[in-house]
Amino acid sequence: MAKNVKKPEEKLKVMLLGGLNEIGKNMTLIEYKDEMIIIDCGIGFPDDDMLGIDLVIPDFSYVEKNQEKLLGVFITHGHEDHIGALPYLLKTLNIPIFATRLAIGILQNKLQEHNLDFIPELVDVEAGDTVKVGNFQVEFIRVNHSIADACCLAIKTPIGTVLHTGDFKLDLTPIDGDVMDLHRLAEIGKKGVLLMLCESTNVERPGYTPSERTVGQALDNIFSQNRDKRLVIATFSSNVHRVQQIIDKSARYGRKVAITGRSMQNIVSAASELGYMNVPEGLLADINEMKRYNPEQLTIICTGSQGEPMSALYRMAYGEHDRVILGSKDLVVISAHPIPGNEKLVDNIVNELYRRGISVYREATSDVHVSGHACREEIKLMHALIKPKFFMPIHGECKHLCSHRDLAIEMGMPEKNIFVSDIGKVLEVGQKSAAFNGTVPAGKIMIDGKGVGDVGSIVLRDRKHLGEDGIIVIVAVVNSYDNTIASAPDIVTRGFVYVKESEELMADLKQEAFDSLSDSLGMGINDWAQIKNKLRDDINHLIYNKTKRRPMVLPVIINL
Repeated sequence: MAKNVKKPEEKLKVMLLGGLNEIGKNMTLIEYKDEMIIIDCGIGFPDDDMLGIDLVIPDFSYVEKNQEKLLGVFITHGHEDHIGALPYLLKTLNIPIFATRLAIGILQNKLQEHNLDFIPELVDVEAGDTVKVGNFQVEFIRVNHSIADACCLAIKTPIGTVLHTGDFKLDLTPIDGDVMDLHRLAEIGKKGVLLMLCESTNVERPGYTPSERTVGQALDNIFSQNRDKRLVIATFSSNVHRVQQIIDKSARYGRKVAITGRSMQNIVSAASELGYMNVPEGLLADINEMKRYNPEQLTIICTGSQGEPMSALYRMAYGEHDRVILGSKDLVVISAHPIPGNEKLVDNIVNELYRRGISVYREATSDVHVSGHACREEIKLMHALIKPKFFMPIHGECKHLCSHRDLAIEMGMPEKNIFVSDIGKVLEVGQKSAAFNGTVPAGKIMIDGKGVGDVGSIVLRDRKHLGEDGIIVIVAVVNSYDNTIASAPDIVTRGFVYVKESEELMADLKQEAFDSLSDSLGMGINDWAQIKNKLRDDINHLIYNKTKRRPMVLPVIINL
């Protein structure tokens, strides 16, 4: 009689395509058998060495390869680092997206710019709703964050419950009055959570994150003490509660409000239409009609709190804005904290504003910003409520993830049950055990204008080379009938030397180019690639000997 063969235990696969060892680009995949869901799909800011790159999105190749498994995308909230890459995903896949109303409204505005050839399925949900797709039941649970309608997700699977916190903070006095649903989180924790994925952004900060209402008092002081100035306030466009407080203070102090910056205009419009923002009738002033009002009668709300080139605040600071010219009668308030990596961009704007004699208030000098992310004690509270069997810290650089691991150990969690991962690593989770097993394709896809992924490491290397050392183009005309030089080589240079002050060097380069070509043609070489390589090597050798520089050398040979 044959013995019963025990079937191998089915396991969940959990993979992140972004949000690990980096800030932004958040995207999580949860796979069970032949079914898969996506949590968030965001963009990231380019690194300093990504010259000319506009933004970065996750590598979708694994998702595209397994698109028949996909059941839907579930969105925790409407920030760019959680929804910004969705239009690029939808260009190759048509899958339903489940999100709260504000996130849907913001996404609809974004999709209008991308001209999809189909109408995507955008499904409104509310905190407290549960969506069933295949073997997954996804419950949306209210949390507080720096945008309205933020949720964490409890995902019930045949193996167990996975809790994804999204971005959160504990705000007991939120602007909209809706407190994080601690009761429901405690209930889920009591029933048992197999795996928790918890954000780590502020895990190194002790204590608790202050309430958004504390910014209101700082803003009130600014408005009351600067009645003779025009106020220019830059903040995250998606921080609806912050923008609402600025609007409320403007109304209280008898100011009109002008809005500039495309994303700010889009989100204020969407939030107002959906009822997330209350703008008194007649309060808004068209940015094109500001001359009708005295400067002290105006508040300008704008984008650019992260120092983004060509944002509204950037253009104002450098005198390039077509409607707003800043002067000594203006006060600029930067109501945001720089995202890691953006500090220098923000400092550049602040320095330029001071250089022009313009007063600046920012987080370093006044309480004009509070974070939307949980600090250490709030993260401890989440761990205490959920009590997961396994844990993976997410949403942070390596230092954040490792600090979060240490926090979990401090709270009594076995280190063997904590998994500090990296993008592309596959965590297989069973009811009794979990372990890493393999990888999937993951990385950074760079967006440059309308180009998606057409700029890679080689192009970036060339851009860096050009930016550091410049380029020399050698143009020569060769008569292919008798292998002679038809006209003397011409030298064109950009970013290398100023030609009018380097006439001797230019003459030497022309002579070296002529000699190199003559040698190749004299030896009967008729392989143009070989001729160009020799010409490039000879010119490089001469330049380095004379200048100790290595510009990019580009030979162009025209055959007659």
